[in-house]
Amino acid sequence: MALEFLHAGDRVVICGRRKERLDEALQQLQMAVPGCEVYGMVCDISNPEQATAFVDFAASKLGIIHRWINNAGTAGRMRRPLWQLDAHDINETCRTNLSGSMMVCSEVLKVMLRQPAGDGQAIYHLFNMGFSAAGLRSSPTSVAHRASKRAVALMSELLLEELERSGNQSIGVHELSPGLVLTELLLRDATVEQKRFFNAMAETPEMAATALVPLIRKIDKRDSAIRYQPIIVMLLRLAASKFGYRKERFFDSGGMRRNN
Repeated sequence: MALEFLHAGDRVVICGRRKERLDEALQQLQMAVPGCEVYGMVCDISNPEQATAFVDFAASKLGIIHRWINNAGTAGRMRRPLWQLDAHDINETCRTNLSGSMMVCSEVLKVMLRQPAGDGQAIYHLFNMGFSAAGLRSSPTSVAHRASKRAVALMSELLLEELERSGNQSIGVHELSPGLVLTELLLRDATVEQKRFFNAMAETPEMAATALVPLIRKIDKRDSAIRYQPIIVMLLRLAASKFGYRKERFFDSGGMRRNN
């Protein structure tokens, strides 16, 4: 997504927990879009001090923050029933997905509320990657992951209500749903059967970003949800998968990856 924003001429700030991976990402982005403005900071958003520092860092680099995307998250170390999960794993999952997103939202809103207001129109936008009701049911991940991501979607609704009660018309809060994306987070501890399910339902990060970023950039309403695919399309894909739709697209019958 950062790459797509840079291609569109935007200035971008990203973060990551591991310095080596963050530096690698920054280098790749700078090579892909020469002369672009992209900045990065090592940050674990589940840490209150680091979350606050990252928002301050972004504001210092950009001056005005027009769009903020909370996409950091974890599915946990294991894909197991709740009673088989380690307490530390549950805590890390919920702290990252829900507490981290909520703390960052709080800090970003403080910045956006200080910025010049529009004339009754949303000019600043906050996007949260939570789970819709359909996403909650279709995800193969743990209870801790699904519950915390569903709570993120509820948080977005409540935030918008609070802004409306305060009389603010300049800030929009949106649900951003890329669907199932083939990343390490999705594939971790996945079974052969689940990987075959991904053939029908999942997309590559590049494909999802190419579709989502233009929608993010042109949004002007305060409460619109952005989804990679309409829910009805995802349900049709799910039904078609029972009859071999996209069979072996990413994984073969043994669960081995075919491409990407």
